[in-house]
Amino acid sequence: NLIGCFREQKSEAMDSVRWAFRCRSWTPSRSDWLFAARCIQQEEKERIGQFMFAKDAKSAMAGRLLLRRFVCEKIGVPWSEIRLERSPRGKPYLASAPEGSSNSVGWGFNLSHQGDYTVLAAEHGLQVGVDIMKTTMPGSSSVPEFFRIMSRHFTAHEWSAIHSAGSEEQQLTAFYRHWALKESFIKAIGTGLGFDLQRAEFRLSPEAPTQGRVLRQTRMYLDEEEEPAWIFEESLLDADHHVAVALGPANVPASAVLSPSLPPPTTFTQLSFCDLIALASPLTEEDAAHWDSFKIKAEAPQRQRDTR
Repeated sequence: NLIGCFREQKSEAMDSVRWAFRCRSWTPSRSDWLFAARCIQQEEKERIGQFMFAKDAKSAMAGRLLLRRFVCEKIGVPWSEIRLERSPRGKPYLASAPEGSSNSVGWGFNLSHQGDYTVLAAEHGLQVGVDIMKTTMPGSSSVPEFFRIMSRHFTAHEWSAIHSAGSEEQQLTAFYRHWALKESFIKAIGTGLGFDLQRAEFRLSPEAPTQGRVLRQTRMYLDEEEEPAWIFEESLLDADHHVAVALGPANVPASAVLSPSLPPPTTFTQLSFCDLIALASPLTEEDAAHWDSFKIKAEAPQRQRDTR
């Protein structure tokens, strides 16, 4: 119900943002979906309309709303003046901010969606990358065969950690934990598909991530040398969803060490749809055809529906 969503919002003076939205449990009404579509840029709405499955359309819509709420609330740009663009490698950025909005300088932010969630991480003064992974069994191969196919992406040390994790499910959890860490780093630096994943080796903290608590003990070795300038946060949104956040130096010497100056880690706050649109204002007219297209989409491919 949109009526209950419009309430006064208080901005908090925080330099860390960790937000999550559970797309799987979101079943938008016609009014919800059409209002959301009015509150994003036209080209974003058109791109979302091209997704074949509803789960992908919902994840993308949530991502755009999360970004716009972050820019509006934390950077101070009015919703109607926000212009988001993508880098050549697909990383979103704020194209322009009104004069006097100097707070935009130095904010790093990033999105990820996979499994049941869309997440946003942002930090003032740092490069940021975030990745979420859901632990799922491989669809068309055994776990050993899946690992064989993915072998070139991990170092011998990482594979040793994965294989020694215990049962096949525990090994998969360790695999996705490593994968999320690598992806968070790649997304932070904006390198894209050309980066050799074996260059970044992760030495995991002996403690396993848990819900409601953020670990920062994991270390990265880049080209076999430890990178103390990079901090990696790990946590669980629930038993199946692992999140990694990469925090790196921006406009400071590469040898800088971030940990002494960082505040305590921020846990992910799960937002509702009301939260996503609390600061929103429509940018375009209502387009009933956008709902007609959405409501006939299957939720997910058949295999994904069968495994839930």
